[in-house]
Amino acid sequence: MVWREAEGLAETLEIAQEVQQDLAQLKPNVILSTMKGWLPGLIKLGYRLLAVAIILAVGFKIAAIVRKMLGRTFGRMEMEVSLRKFLLSAVYACICGLAVFVAAEKLGISSASIIALLGSAGLALSLSLQNMLGNFAGGVALLMLKPFKVGDYIICGSEEGTVSAIGLVYTTLHTMDNRQVTLPNGSLSNSNLTNVTAQEKRRLEIKVMIGYQSDLKKAKDILEMLFENHGLVKQEEGVLVFVDSLGDSGVVLGARAWVATGDYWNVKWDLTEKIKLSFDEAEIEIPYQQVDIHQR
Repeated sequence: MVWREAEGLAETLEIAQEVQQDLAQLKPNVILSTMKGWLPGLIKLGYRLLAVAIILAVGFKIAAIVRKMLGRTFGRMEMEVSLRKFLLSAVYACICGLAVFVAAEKLGISSASIIALLGSAGLALSLSLQNMLGNFAGGVALLMLKPFKVGDYIICGSEEGTVSAIGLVYTTLHTMDNRQVTLPNGSLSNSNLTNVTAQEKRRLEIKVMIGYQSDLKKAKDILEMLFENHGLVKQEEGVLVFVDSLGDSGVVLGARAWVATGDYWNVKWDLTEKIKLSFDEAEIEIPYQQVDIHQR
């Protein structure tokens, strides 16, 4: 027991001697020499940090100036607001990212590591958002090519309506019965699309069948009179009345004229009604499908 206590006391004395030796080494001259050895590295690090700060400040300032200049240019080009905001943000982000990239290299971070990290992140993001990116690309194409604009009436597949909003991912339509339809831009940019209101005027064509026993010339005169006397028909474009075909049940007449795009449906409905009433008054038969049964 006494031997163990003596052994512990010897270890304690040995540790105390080591601590005393370490304290003896902490002399002012030793500390100063150590700090002098660190000083070149600290100065070099300070210069690097200062250079990084200058690079970032100049890069962000250049990005802001470029964004402002492009904003004025896009405004004179009358670019869509959503596309304008996206392009300005993308340019600003690219210039700032380039400044950060240069600053990172100044700090000694390997550019290959940064590129590999960004590539991996971009690949993972593109795979997870594949459909969304397709719609986004379609939105950019629609906003740049402008096959339609807000307020146009378009037909795409089974959907049609007035365009109320064009986003970067989706386009919103309002139908004639006030339903709101949201279409992905990817399908819009890859589908056959009809812009009904793209032009200021549209050609109106109405076809009507009359019986073989009816007066053909009289029917043509009535059609021509109705079209020429309608106030919304563009008379300077001329009116054309013609025999379209000889059907199984009667003669098919056609009439064509030009109207303002906004008046198309009103003129069509109005003339269709007037044709029916005028033919009834002139006793011109409009045949319909029927089955005649003869008994012997």
